[in-house]
Amino acid sequence: MSPVGTTAWLLVGLGNPGAKYAQTRHNVGFWWIDTFAKGLDTDFKPAAKFFGDFARVSWCGQNLLLLKPTTFMNRSGQAVLALLNYYQLPLEHLLIIHDDLDLPPGGAKLKRNGGHGGHNGLRDIINCLGRRDFLRLRLGIGHPGSGQDVVNYVLNRPSAADQRAIEAAITGALEVLPEVLADDIEKAMHRLHSQI
Repeated sequence: MSPVGTTAWLLVGLGNPGAKYAQTRHNVGFWWIDTFAKGLDTDFKPAAKFFGDFARVSWCGQNLLLLKPTTFMNRSGQAVLALLNYYQLPLEHLLIIHDDLDLPPGGAKLKRNGGHGGHNGLRDIINCLGRRDFLRLRLGIGHPGSGQDVVNYVLNRPSAADQRAIEAAITGALEVLPEVLADDIEKAMHRLHSQI
């Protein structure tokens, strides 16, 4: 175990690896964490022991561990569990960033606890951790209207208008990250939920 200090946070963006999926709706978790890392001029490096691409940065007085699982969405929990165990991080300092069908494009919500809502990445994380009381950043992608169309919908690109709305939500969510890292989740929720 490599110590990172008691203030360390693990931020995990969910998505599917590879160019085929890079611009699809299911990858907005990757989009968020890539945007954050790019702003810090930080590059991800493959980390086999964490089953993903990994970066470690210091920001706002916090040690941050950034992870993009490369296990494909339905095995995301394997990567999250490996990194949590290696650094012995408390679940209270885990933030999962993921796409959400129940929010419109441009919507963003912070939520602690709850089920997986049919999201395969969240389902696997809950199964692997044996707990569901972790913090999630939900980025809206809208719903196709029919459950039969969901798989095709999430694995395709958003429209240009939806893309702009999602990017605006990513920016808004990044703006409240300092409050999240300061454990002022209520303030972060209020700011985020009132601006989106």
